[in-house]
Amino acid sequence: MVSRTRKKTKATSKSLNKREINKMYRTMLLIRKFEEKTDDLFMSGDIKGAVHVCIGQEACSVGVCSALNKDDAILTTHRGHGHSIAKGTRLREMMAEMLGKSTGLCRGKGGSMHIADISKGHYGAHSVVGANMPMAAGLGLAYQLEGKGRVVVVFFGDGASNQGSFHESMNLCAIWKLPVIFFCENNHYAVSYHVDRSTSVSDISVRSQGYNAPGITIDGMDVVSVYEATAEAVQRARNGEGPTLIEGKTYRFFGHSRGDPQFGPYRTKEEVDEWRKRDPLLLVEKLLSLTKAQKKTHLDAVKKEMDEAMKFCESSPVATLESALEDVFA
Repeated sequence: MVSRTRKKTKATSKSLNKREINKMYRTMLLIRKFEEKTDDLFMSGDIKGAVHVCIGQEACSVGVCSALNKDDAILTTHRGHGHSIAKGTRLREMMAEMLGKSTGLCRGKGGSMHIADISKGHYGAHSVVGANMPMAAGLGLAYQLEGKGRVVVVFFGDGASNQGSFHESMNLCAIWKLPVIFFCENNHYAVSYHVDRSTSVSDISVRSQGYNAPGITIDGMDVVSVYEATAEAVQRARNGEGPTLIEGKTYRFFGHSRGDPQFGPYRTKEEVDEWRKRDPLLLVEKLLSLTKAQKKTHLDAVKKEMDEAMKFCESSPVATLESALEDVFA
């Protein structure tokens, strides 16, 4: 099975109409503003613990989840806020979770890196690199036995592609033809280590050849390219043809976490600025030829949703210490 690379210089679409792309743009903008607010709240001390924003990677989240049904599943990473929003996770309860409020999705006990919303098919963010892939195989087996045509997408980064869990899970899914899509968000850095220094191949998608499964490398800044590749992989999975490995080459505009500087010592400002020229939001704005008035309409709608979420959080109580001992099973 030969891996292939799909390269596009700008966003183009053969399968999506303008209304659908507008909807995708709105979700990408919502993710961007949610992440900017998250960053502000972390810097002010309102959000505790580590925070990893996905600013710059919105096209991967939205492109993938737009190709899924509501009852399909995703498993995400420590940089998973965008995936959560794109899959339909409720914004106000998600922000409440970030702020440790009892009204949060996990009652304030999960925080940024452990958000889950089973009602939306979101089986959790996972802070242990690569730990979500064996879980995806398990869900894929359950869905195969269920026989209803549901699929699983597992998100991971370029660093996780070097973990044993990736190879073991990919191998098992290929043997049993499980309906699992492996989506690698290659943002080029495993914390501060560039992919060229950590990974033996230039295109991670070629690793699918070792498991007799299809692999494709796409422009991860182009939401339409991401959607089209995912839709094709989803159809294969629903048809019982097994897993697909998709590598979206993307970039995070901020540091690995908020404690990591935006640029330097491991990457230059010039590198970041060059990638910002291909901001996924800008690509869609050009594709749709959005006017200032149209962009303002999108922004006003997003601002309203964010304001409502923050009002909900402000009126929500902080999780109690006693609640830490609840929902614990042995």
